[in-house]
Amino acid sequence: MKYLLLPVMAILLFTGCNQPVKQQAARQDSTNVKPSGAVPNFNEDSAYESARIQLAFGPRVPNTPAHEKCATYLIDKIKGYTPNVIVQQGKVYAFNGTLLNFKNIIASWKPATNNRIMLCAHWDSRPWADHDPDPKNRFKPVDAANDGASGVGVLMEVARQLSLANPPIGVDIIFFDVEDYGPSEDLKVPNSEQYWGQGAQYWAANPHKTDYFAKYGILLDMIGAKNATFLMEGFSMDYAPDIVKSVWTTANRIGYSSFFLFEQGGYITDDHVPINRIRNLPTIDMIHLDKNSKTGFYPYWHTTGDTFDKIDKTTLKVVGQTLLTVIFEEK
Repeated sequence: MKYLLLPVMAILLFTGCNQPVKQQAARQDSTNVKPSGAVPNFNEDSAYESARIQLAFGPRVPNTPAHEKCATYLIDKIKGYTPNVIVQQGKVYAFNGTLLNFKNIIASWKPATNNRIMLCAHWDSRPWADHDPDPKNRFKPVDAANDGASGVGVLMEVARQLSLANPPIGVDIIFFDVEDYGPSEDLKVPNSEQYWGQGAQYWAANPHKTDYFAKYGILLDMIGAKNATFLMEGFSMDYAPDIVKSVWTTANRIGYSSFFLFEQGGYITDDHVPINRIRNLPTIDMIHLDKNSKTGFYPYWHTTGDTFDKIDKTTLKVVGQTLLTVIFEEK
C-alpha cells in the first residue's frame, strides 16, 4: 500500500507529545472491559490464528501459488460463516505491464436490506520490501503480517461472530486483492496512484450488487501491532468525518482511549479513497499511524520485518471489539 502524507498533515502528525503515564496505564487495562448487552465478545485468539494461517502460505503476492492457496482458504473459511459469498475475479495491469490475476472476496449478512455497513481489508502482500533498511532485502517479498493479515484476521473473527449472533443491520465484509502492487517511490512512475488499491478500484466501479448501497464503510489497515495508535486519517475526515468521530467515540467509551486518539493524522492513499471517490460510499480508514517512526507508520511497513511476531493479541481485541460494538449498536 502507498501512503502519501501531505506536508501540512505531516506537521500535525509528527508534533504530538508523548502520551501521559495515565494513558499508558489505561492501555494495559482497557481490554478487560466487558461488552454490554447484545454485543458479542470478540475472541482475539481466533483472529490471531487466522493471521497465522495466512502467513503460513508465504507472501500472498498475486500470480503466485501462495496467493492462490490463501484465496482458497479465505473463501472456504468465510463460507462456513455465511452462504452469501461472491468472488470477483479479473485481471489488471501493474505499473510495469505485468498482468495480475485478482480475487475480491465478498461475504454478506442480511443481503436483502439496504440498512447495512461495509467492512474491508486487503489480503495480498507487497512483492518487494522497498522500505527495508537493508538494501539487499528490497527486492524480497513482504510477509505482510500487520500490513494485510491482521485486518483480515480481525474481520474473519467478526464474520464468525456474525454467524453466531443475529446482527441488527446488514453487513458486508470484503477482502480486497491487488492493493499493494504499486511502484516504489524512487521509480517516479507518472500517475502512480492508479496502480495502488486496484481491487478496491475495480469493486468501486463494479460492485457485487447492482445499485449497491451501504450507510458507510470501515477499512482496516495495519491494525495488529503492539501499542498501535489510530489517528483520524485525512481523507476519512474529508469524506466521512461524522463516521470517524462516531467510531472513535465508541472506542473511547468502551475503554480504548489510548488506542483511538482524537488527533488529526496524515492523508493516506489507501483502499478507502476509490471507494469514496468512485462509489460515493463514505468510508473511513482505521490505520495505525506512528508518530515515533521515520515514515509516520508502523516501523516494519514494507520491510522484511513485517512478520507474525509483530502481531499483538491485545490490539486485535481492541479493534475487533470496537467493530462489534459499532455493528450491534447500529439502528
